[in-house]
Amino acid sequence: MTTHTEAEIASQPDCWRRAIELASEAGTALPREGERVAVVGCGTSWFVAQAYAVLRERAGHGETDAFAASEMPTGRGYDRILALTRSGTTTEVLDLLRDTTTATSAITADPATPVMSLADEVVVLDFADERSVVQTRFATTQLALLRAHLGEDLTRAVADAEEALAEPVAAELVDAEQFTFLGRGWTCGLATEAALKMREAARSWTESYPAMEYRHGPISIAGPGRITWMLGQDVPQGLADQVAATGGVFLSTRRDAMAELVKIQRVAVERARARGLDPDEPLHLTRSVILDS
Repeated sequence: MTTHTEAEIASQPDCWRRAIELASEAGTALPREGERVAVVGCGTSWFVAQAYAVLRERAGHGETDAFAASEMPTGRGYDRILALTRSGTTTEVLDLLRDTTTATSAITADPATPVMSLADEVVVLDFADERSVVQTRFATTQLALLRAHLGEDLTRAVADAEEALAEPVAAELVDAEQFTFLGRGWTCGLATEAALKMREAARSWTESYPAMEYRHGPISIAGPGRITWMLGQDVPQGLADQVAATGGVFLSTRRDAMAELVKIQRVAVERARARGLDPDEPLHLTRSVILDS
């Protein structure tokens, strides 16, 4: 039986296409070129915020910082706060929007939630909402929207995602003891998100690091039956050979890192199935964290 999570993972190329079209219509709801922006979120949305912050600065659109919503410093001046929240109900995000005097924008999946009235401007990606607790398509669709808004051509990313959906999941990945995900620049956020997906869906032992930091200690965990997985093509020189020398497996690909995340989501589902877990209902988690006042 196909789970909600699997169906949502499979729908990502179509969702990205819709987001790309929407990006040209978003107008002032998304950060404007030259603004100093803080991007906030919780969990997956925080990791997407990290990726976007790097991409926005790299594109020359202005200084951009990413924060967990609960940890945004109050003493800094920003032109805009962009809140990422699938549910539109996360307590830390709503508290921040309620208390700030800075201009605010939000991206959400549900137009019938408090974020609609608390943010000054909102982009709704209701077509990318999910029944599963584990975020897959909403996370990547909002990043596709933001990347397209920065002027990126995502044609290859969409094609790469379709490729990642079509290829089989190797038994080596289903059976692996441990995963470490690595990134550089904007893909550091995606590496952290990849590790989170493995934990949420399959209760797997995962870690994530900036790729250049991996040799400063974390490589000590590499070994037979363990996977070191690089997102993005900027692989540090010599790293693959150093991982191979430990007996571990090093993975990297030419695919767009957002599309490679799709492959990792599929691996997480297959690992969950192999362990008798339901990826739609991860242990100890709910769709949104709503704290008592």
